[in-house]
Amino acid sequence: MQSLLQANAEKAAEIKDILKTKKVLMVNLISSPGAGKTSLLEKTLPKLVDKYNVAVIEGDVETDLDGKRLDGYGVPISLINTNGACHLESISIEKALSVFDLDKLDLIIIENVGNLVCPAEFDIGEDYKVAVVSTPEGADKPAKYPLLFQEASLLINNKIDLLPYINFDKEFFTNEVKKLNGNLPIIPTSCKNDIGIDEWVSWLEQKIKMKKTD
Repeated sequence: MQSLLQANAEKAAEIKDILKTKKVLMVNLISSPGAGKTSLLEKTLPKLVDKYNVAVIEGDVETDLDGKRLDGYGVPISLINTNGACHLESISIEKALSVFDLDKLDLIIIENVGNLVCPAEFDIGEDYKVAVVSTPEGADKPAKYPLLFQEASLLINNKIDLLPYINFDKEFFTNEVKKLNGNLPIIPTSCKNDIGIDEWVSWLEQKIKMKKTD
């Protein structure tokens, strides 16, 4: 395992160097299955494509169903099927990047395999990990899966439109997050009601501009 992590870290460092040279921002979306990563992308891409050149790396255990959902948004998509593996690795990201013209991109968004554990352990050359946690999953996710919240640079609390119908303790959730990462910003979102999407897009735009001047 240590050998695997070391090899992955070395390849991730190479990817970071390439993206730094090309001034391309890469963001890694991590969540459990069904938290709403693809729905978030469906809301995000239309707000970005007129201003930036965006690409998506779509990670999934099997099928291209999520990738097909993003067809028609005018962005190049590179699909990675892990064939049972619970996370993406940097060598797979390197292969996925090879289909893009990095000289013409501003932003790459990775939709990682649905899992709260393994993806948090693997640096895949991204600039930022973004955790996506939906309210139906329960308020105890930070306490049960601490590494992701420690590693994340942003937390999206999705499906807040369901709060009137479920038992989700917002105060407990927020306090547990702050215990793990006191500086972690939280954006409450609802893809159904378009809540928080503009704030999330503004965060991305700020990071794109920072990468361009880095």
